[in-house]
Amino acid sequence: MRTPLIAGNWKMNGSLALVDSFARAFAERGIPATVEAALMLPAPYLYAARQAFAELPVALGGQTLYHQTSGAFTGEVSASMLGDCGARYVLVGHSERRELFGEDDAEVLARVKAALAAELTPVLCVGETLEERDAGRTEAVVLGQLAAVFDALAADERSRVVVAYEPVWAIGTGRTATPEQAQQVHAALRAHLATYDPTLAEGLRLLYGGSMKAANAAELLAQPDIDGGLVGGASLQVDDFLAICQSAG
Repeated sequence: MRTPLIAGNWKMNGSLALVDSFARAFAERGIPATVEAALMLPAPYLYAARQAFAELPVALGGQTLYHQTSGAFTGEVSASMLGDCGARYVLVGHSERRELFGEDDAEVLARVKAALAAELTPVLCVGETLEERDAGRTEAVVLGQLAAVFDALAADERSRVVVAYEPVWAIGTGRTATPEQAQQVHAALRAHLATYDPTLAEGLRLLYGGSMKAANAAELLAQPDIDGGLVGGASLQVDDFLAICQSAG
């Protein structure tokens, strides 16, 4: 049985005050024992969150990392630095990183490998643009992004990755893939994973990451191949985020 994972991605938002308010809310209201919750925070807030969430069942994650372990790379953050600040997860290949910062499949693979080497769990993001969907290329694009990483990993490395399907056309737009559309892509992802190993396909968690919110979470999470959510805007509202966690329970 795959444990649902609800991961909130604050993107370049938030504050120390918001970290504290989330910690208070988690302490007061709790999270279902059958659900894993994680917050992917801007790097400057990770250490404060590590302290604030020290007694809470909430994992922390970074939003990106550089593939080198150290060196003259001003402004970058390494996997070990994220780990020192309490991160267990790290996003890799988010569509905003691919589009705005030019991260191609080779760079995404290097970052996944760096995360795994530092004992972090990479959350590999894959997804198609509206133009690619309209051209009927959704599965070709999404499975291509998955294969670019998984073909280059050893079997034990593949099992340590989480995959998040995030249709680019549904991120921050208010548009959401229907549960049926999301399930179709998740099923294709799981079928491709089975070509590596049926056990891998059965155990690996697949998250949906396109404008999941409290109002639609239950219907999306009810799909057989959706194992959680990568939540954007709704993860900045503690009531909404906790409601999504409850929907996954």
